[in-house]
Formats: sequence, C-alpha cells, structure tokens
Amino acid sequence: MNTLTAKTQAVIRRRSPLPWRHWGIRTIAISYLVVMLIIPLLVILQDGLREGLGELWRQVTLPIAWHALKLTLWTSAVMMLINTIMGTLTAFILVRYDFPGKSFLNAVIDLPLAIPTLVTGVMLVILLGPQQAIGAWLKETFHFSIIFAPPGIILALLYLTFPFVVRSVQPVLLELDLAQEHAAATLGAGGWTIFRRIILPPLTLPILTGALLSFARAIGEFGSIVIVAGNIPLYSQTAAVYVFGEVESENRLGASAVSVVMVTIAFGLMMFANYLRNRSRFGFRKENE
Repeated sequence: MNTLTAKTQAVIRRRSPLPWRHWGIRTIAISYLVVMLIIPLLVILQDGLREGLGELWRQVTLPIAWHALKLTLWTSAVMMLINTIMGTLTAFILVRYDFPGKSFLNAVIDLPLAIPTLVTGVMLVILLGPQQAIGAWLKETFHFSIIFAPPGIILALLYLTFPFVVRSVQPVLLELDLAQEHAAATLGAGGWTIFRRIILPPLTLPILTGALLSFARAIGEFGSIVIVAGNIPLYSQTAAVYVFGEVESENRLGASAVSVVMVTIAFGLMMFANYLRNRSRFGFRKENE
C-alpha cells in the first residue's frame, strides 16, 4: 500500500508543472495584460490630468463637450431601458418556445457583434435616411427625423448592444428548474404570477449585468454614430465623436479630458457588472448545493 502511494506521488510530481513554468505562464499573461490594457489606460489618464484637475474639469464642462457627454448618457440610458425589456423577452422566447427559424434567429442575435459598426450606420441611413421612402414620409407627415438626429443614435445603439442582455439572461433561463413553475401552475398560479414570483428573481442580476454591459458599450460607440448622427455640435454630436473632432483639431488635452470621463464611467459600470455576474453565479451554485 505504501509502495503504491509512493509511486502515485512520484507520478503526480513528474506530471505537475515545475514552479518556473507556473511563473513563466503568469509573467507572459500579466505582461500582455499590462502592455495591452493597463499602460494605454494610464497614458490617457496622465495626459488628461497633465494640467491638473481644474483644467480637466474646464475642458469637460465646455458647452460643446458637456452637451456631447449628456447626449451620450441619456441616449445610452434610453437604449438600455428598451434593450433590457426586449432582450429579456427575446431570451425567454428562445429558451421556452420552439418555432420555425429559431436556430437562425438565435444566430442572428450575435451578428451586431461581428459586423463593423460602420456597416450598421450605413444600413440605417439606407433604410431611414431623409432621402429614403420611410425617412421622407416621417419627415413630411410627422416632422420627425431619425437619421442625423438623436433618435438615430438610439436606434444604432439598440442594434449594436442587443446581444448583451440576451446572452446574459439566456444561460440562466436554460438552467432554471421547471419543477417549481409546474408546481405553482398546479396550485393555480397564473402565468404572470409564475413569471414574477419564480422566474424573475433569479434573472434579476443577469438582467442588470446585461443592461450595464450594454450601457458601457454604448458610451464608447463611434463607427455607427458618426454616420447616423451627422456630427452636429450641440445637437447630435456624442462624446466619442467629439473626441475624434478634438483630435483632428489638435486639441489633445480636450480629447484626453473627455476620454478620461468616458473611461471612468465605462470602467465603473464594468466593475459593477462583473460584481453582479459573480454574485449571480455564487447564488446559483448555492441554490444547487
């Protein structure tokens, strides 16, 4: 018995990676992370603060810059609200119902993550531009413009960030135990009661995670927005487009200052979303134990 144990331990020692291999792998991974992510973030932070907090605040609160930031935040918030509802509904339909074309629809949901965002902007302009049938009809009938106006920004963000909520909610729905729903239905609970009391509670954190991820993604969107928004200062110019304009105008400090604000907001949202994701996984594991 002791001989077998000694042999087993020897085999384990031979198969286990040597300490230097552990450190080598960690060093490569951490070095790549530092070079590709940490250093660029530190550089933009240093550049935005090189004249002090007072100058950074002055650059951010310039009327054009401040309007661009506010436009970015409120259009992203409207998008987040709509996509949270529709993304949750879509995930529920994909998990709980079978219908023709389900696999195709499930694949199409990820398409906005794969195609260039400039293509998204071109598609929306071709579909809803002022020279197109739908866009011209809306303009003439309701005096309402979608392209080259804030509604076009919201529409582009809706298209680009839709997968985040769906893919955050869908795995949790797949893992839910249907026994509780069947038991509630047997006891006379209606569909809305079952959804509100049994299905929705475990979905709350994944829904919030997807919503925050979509909001963080929307803050930095540039490719589609620069096409559909028209880049009109104090009207349809978002923060990302403003930064691009300041770079072209050789106002690096102004571009860096607004970039620092955008990065700070996005990083805070990502950290909170990651916290919610971990908490959701911990709660789900705890329920299954």
